[in-house]
Amino acid sequence: MIKKISIDQLKPGMFVHDLNVDWMAHPFLRQRFVVQDDAAVSKIRAAGIRDLYVDTSRGSDVPDAPTEAEVRRSVESEMLKVATEPPPAPLSTSAAEEMSRATKIYEAAGNAVRHVMRDVRLGKAVEVAEVEAMVEDITSSVVRNSGALISLMRLKTADDYTFLHCVAVGTLMVTFTRSQGMDAETVRQAGIGGLMHDLGKMQVPDAVLNKPGKLTDEEFGLIKRHPEEGHRLLVEAGGVGPIPLDITLHHHERIDGSGYPHRLPGEQISLLAKMSAIVDVYDAITSDRCYHRGIAPTDALRKMFEWSKFHFEEKLVHQFMRTIGIYPVGTLVKLESGRLGVVIEQTDGNLLAPKVRAFFSTRSNVYIPPETLDLARGADRIVNHELAEQWGVDPRRFL
Repeated sequence: MIKKISIDQLKPGMFVHDLNVDWMAHPFLRQRFVVQDDAAVSKIRAAGIRDLYVDTSRGSDVPDAPTEAEVRRSVESEMLKVATEPPPAPLSTSAAEEMSRATKIYEAAGNAVRHVMRDVRLGKAVEVAEVEAMVEDITSSVVRNSGALISLMRLKTADDYTFLHCVAVGTLMVTFTRSQGMDAETVRQAGIGGLMHDLGKMQVPDAVLNKPGKLTDEEFGLIKRHPEEGHRLLVEAGGVGPIPLDITLHHHERIDGSGYPHRLPGEQISLLAKMSAIVDVYDAITSDRCYHRGIAPTDALRKMFEWSKFHFEEKLVHQFMRTIGIYPVGTLVKLESGRLGVVIEQTDGNLLAPKVRAFFSTRSNVYIPPETLDLARGADRIVNHELAEQWGVDPRRFL
């Protein structure tokens, strides 16, 4: 049985099933392993892990600990309360209409970030202007329909992950800050910060950055220095505002003081740095990497909702969820009717009932004529989100 325990309940002889943090927050190769001794407990504690899941069928038990299913039901109950609050105002352009422009912007932004970061690899000066120019295009697309760019964010390969992750974080920062009613210049600066937040990773050798095996303590230390390295590079470049500098330096800080590089407690972390921490982790855990497979957006939001007890500001996680939806645009969902559909737009008043384009029958295992359904009008009901690989379909074709 899988149970959730606090770090104070962890003992040698227990089998860790899930460390319950994002993959970049700990130095362990695997999420699942036997706790061999007190040194292992101390290492887990030192990684800032406050609670975790253990498998009692493979190690010692904690009789009164809640089961994974009980925790999930509790978290989903809380998420449902958020889901019934109104999402942001409807957008003027559909995701389908915006998709062609968004694709070009996504590719151009990826190329701009790639160019800047490769210059850093070669020891050249940072030219931020090329990236800054992309923020206007990203913002224009987000204003028309943020779902189009958001739906493209999982399209990353191993070779371009770092560049496109920065584009995704920049896009999400623009979307998130706009949804909170921030002024245009703050939105622009937050977008620049998102696009540049991982610049310091260009100071980390590729062999470490993309290592599929266990990182040594020294290698993990190299990666943890990237916020400071990125901040230094931007300061040396000159002309970079305080918001991008703050986001670059502090996007790995956590409100319980377990983050890095400065282990700041929540009251010392700026609002925009807290927002960048949320969007950075969201994109990271929904993306495939050499050392883990990305999880579905809905599962990612559920985990972050759970982690907000220690790592993120809870109200900001709620606001982020309302901004992108519990089922973000591009999510593959299974409907009560047995059809598969792709989420194409959020609707007023209920994040559980977006607009969906149904295109596949799970009962007949065949494609069907695409049909657009407004679930807020009772056209059907989502019963689960699905993995495209499981069904051999490409939902992006129907956006």
